[in-house]
Amino acid sequence: MTLAEISNQSDDATPNGVDAARSAATTVIYVCTTCRQPDDPEDQPRQDQPRPGAALAAATARAAENTGITVHPMRCLANCKRGCSAVMQRAGAFSYVFGHLDPAADADALVEGAKLLSQSPDGLMPWRGRPEALKRGLIARVPPLHFQGTDQ
Repeated sequence: MTLAEISNQSDDATPNGVDAARSAATTVIYVCTTCRQPDDPEDQPRQDQPRPGAALAAATARAAENTGITVHPMRCLANCKRGCSAVMQRAGAFSYVFGHLDPAADADALVEGAKLLSQSPDGLMPWRGRPEALKRGLIARVPPLHFQGTDQ
């Protein structure tokens, strides 16, 4: 089964409407809001500023305004040793996990990557044209649900 065939299948029966919500917005970026600096105490955020993950989530939401890309802030993506972290998803496409993102500089890169993924005919984010932060920060590429293909 190819990614194109998977994309054409109806996933309306998915619980909680997750796929319906994902399909409504071409591509979704989930940004961890609890990522912190290595020197921050584990049990409390810094008092003088928001956690870096929360800053990245806010900056990404601003960068995505009027683009058709949806940004969802999310508590803990369990990528703590490689924060700040984000996940990119599109129905019928590979999902991408990124880490080592800079909250002051990489929000635009996330949105540009989401645009590339949303326009990809094969469900893979092209390497060419991908922002540098998403090349060096790639943690994992996860196949879509029900994918039965081989190496692509």
